Amino acid sequence: MEIKDFFETNKTFRLVDIRPSFAYNYDHIHGAINVPVAQIDDYPFDAKQKYVIYDKDGTVARDVADRLHSHGLDVEYLSGGYFAYLDYYTSSSDPDRLKKIEESIRAKFHKKLFTPFAKAINTYHLIEPGDKIAVCISGGKDSMLMAKLFQELKHHNKFDFELVYLVMDPGYSAANRKMIEENARIMDIPITIFDSNIFDSVYTIPKSPCYICARMRRGYLYSKARELGCNKIALGHHYDDVIETILMGMLYGAQIQTMMPKLHSTNFKGLELIRPMYLIREEDIKAWRDYCDLHFIQCACRFTDNTSEEDSDVESASKRKEMKNLIAKLKLTDPQVDQNIFRSVENVNLSTIIAYKDKSGKKHYFFEDY
Repeated sequence: MEIKDFFETNKTFRLVDIRPSFAYNYDHIHGAINVPVAQIDDYPFDAKQKYVIYDKDGTVARDVADRLHSHGLDVEYLSGGYFAYLDYYTSSSDPDRLKKIEESIRAKFHKKLFTPFAKAINTYHLIEPGDKIAVCISGGKDSMLMAKLFQELKHHNKFDFELVYLVMDPGYSAANRKMIEENARIMDIPITIFDSNIFDSVYTIPKSPCYICARMRRGYLYSKARELGCNKIALGHHYDDVIETILMGMLYGAQIQTMMPKLHSTNFKGLELIRPMYLIREEDIKAWRDYCDLHFIQCACRFTDNTSEEDSDVESASKRKEMKNLIAKLKLTDPQVDQNIFRSVENVNLSTIIAYKDKSGKKHYFFEDY
């Protein structure tokens, strides 16, 4: 099935996403069910139902569709796959989309998104008059929403500060770069793009290169922000990132620490990192994304791009994914558990701590002033 026909035809078929579950869970075509290709032979397809299957680019789905069709099933594949869908979707012109996106932040999602955004800025003193902030956009849902929230904040005009919407291309595929550019156009975000070769640099690292990649990206962003005259960079980490970091530190790092709402750069003096999404829940970001019918890239690095459809769910092995699943499980018993994790690092009682490190890194034990 050609992508144009998919959008124009009367959708009486069942849409099946055969990508790995981590890709489906991040984003998928509305109405699709997820049957990863490794499980396709065990799925109870209905011989009376028509199906359209898709993968990331149509290559695997074509062979799978041919095989299922040979078994007597009414199956087609979506030509170009998920990438073709995104390309067609983002290229379509709808003058009312921007209005809906901006009104959603001012009305329907104001309490869930803009209110905690403004609260974090005020509570942690993230922005001051005269700041020039590089709003760092990766192309995902969090950073793109952050850009729109900053635009809304500027409309309030309580004091003067400047914004630069900065996108670093570390080696995205042409499809992913185009998607970022098209989403910026749809959302009316005036992005500044610069290139780097980070993906090429870390691709051959034998063990997980994600940590090194993240540090290199941060360094490039700091350098470009300084070049543009910025004194702060803003990243789109949200509330769930914070509590997952707390648990990861305890369970795997043997320490109590968190992702701070702001930090002074140690390598780029005069520059500061801020996280204005600090109090925003990920579920609310997803709800806004779906309400506005927006689609964003995920990591888009060469590792996720090259993960075959037959591979197992690579994300499920990550420690952060483990923390996300653990918190979700605990919330079934106590819905307040995520708030309690967050507040635990606000309510530290040093008189009940066996030992702690001061700002210089020196370790102190409780018996020093026992």
